[in-house]
Amino acid sequence: MSVNFRDRAIAEVQKAIAADNEKEYQKAFDLYMSSMELWVKALKWEKNKAIKATMQEKMATYLDRAEKLKQFLQSESEANAGGGKTPMGANGSSAGGKAKPSAEDEDNKKLRNALSGAILQERPNVRWEDIAGLEGAKETLKEAVVLPIKFPNLFQGKRQAWKGILLYGPPGTGKSYLAKAVATEANSTFFSISSSDLVSKWMGESERLVKLLFSMARENKPSVIFIDEIDALCGPRGEGESEASRRIKTEILVQMDGVGNDSRGILVLGATNIPWQLDAAIRRRFQRRVHIGLPDPNGRARMFKLAIGDTDTALEASDYSTLASLSDGFSGSDISNVVQHALMRPVRKILQATHFKPVMKNGKRMLTPCSPGDPERIEMTYDDVKPDELMAPDVALQDFEIALGDSHPTVSKDDIERQIEWTNEFGSEGA
Repeated sequence: MSVNFRDRAIAEVQKAIAADNEKEYQKAFDLYMSSMELWVKALKWEKNKAIKATMQEKMATYLDRAEKLKQFLQSESEANAGGGKTPMGANGSSAGGKAKPSAEDEDNKKLRNALSGAILQERPNVRWEDIAGLEGAKETLKEAVVLPIKFPNLFQGKRQAWKGILLYGPPGTGKSYLAKAVATEANSTFFSISSSDLVSKWMGESERLVKLLFSMARENKPSVIFIDEIDALCGPRGEGESEASRRIKTEILVQMDGVGNDSRGILVLGATNIPWQLDAAIRRRFQRRVHIGLPDPNGRARMFKLAIGDTDTALEASDYSTLASLSDGFSGSDISNVVQHALMRPVRKILQATHFKPVMKNGKRMLTPCSPGDPERIEMTYDDVKPDELMAPDVALQDFEIALGDSHPTVSKDDIERQIEWTNEFGSEGA
């Protein structure tokens, strides 16, 4: 019964998200609310505590989005009804009559709709414990995002939450993954921005997009604005720079820490592989600059465990330390690729096998690849094996060692040295 209601609730939510993305906000609100009834019924019948907890988290997320849509629809309805304040003339008197929306208002509405796609509707489902190591970076992000929302009384007087955090380091070390954890763990509006969201071919539109982005963040605070590859937007200012690029940077500087702009309740989270390419004024706006470096041996061992997950292997606890020692210089992304390479080796053995042998598993006869010299061998290929009879060989330590031998670190020593130099001069260590 629970599965039936849960499946129906998921289907209803998917329709709501699709309508939300299409800017059909009234339809999206109705679908979110009808899905809530199904979620409640599914929750009533569900017995598994872990699944119930996940369902409750999702319900909270969708209910929060429905509440924001309700507020938006109400404000829009009041504006359309003309029952609010009449617009004032230049001399302070009433302009009279129902005001027609100006071309600028229409443009702002279009730009807002474009930016609304940058608000994450679905949580990425990445927890702090899913990230190996990087304890310093996680503590900084908790100080900036989680604690001010949960314990606002802590931050009063001169003690204020961080307004800007820059995550920098070589590619594949977990900067974007940390941002996903922030989006999951923080009970706030999360804007995920790239340069394509803010750069426009029309003169003056790019800086208007930046201004509207921060305006929307203030309306929906607490908010997190995550700008990936921020160096693409905020390179150093110089003589050869285009006017459009200079104006975008100027607007970002003003919105982050300018006169008359209140940044309380807003965190700007930036990520870059090349921090030395950032403009000095932008660098100053990021109060905390955290180096996300290559993992240490303990971090690499934990990464192997996380990358393997619940996949069946023949590895023992001590084997993870062996793999960590063999993968010196590998980033988190490199380790994920090595694990995927190793987990695919049994598949290659099945494809290349010319002989299979029968084995018993849970009282059932299965077939697994074997060598031509095995006494129980049967000459056949994978085409001759029925799908429910095939048993893949175990993934052993040797498979991982072969995968490591075929792989190489993607981060060069020169890049590591340059990151360390920049950290010594401007940053702090996040490991």
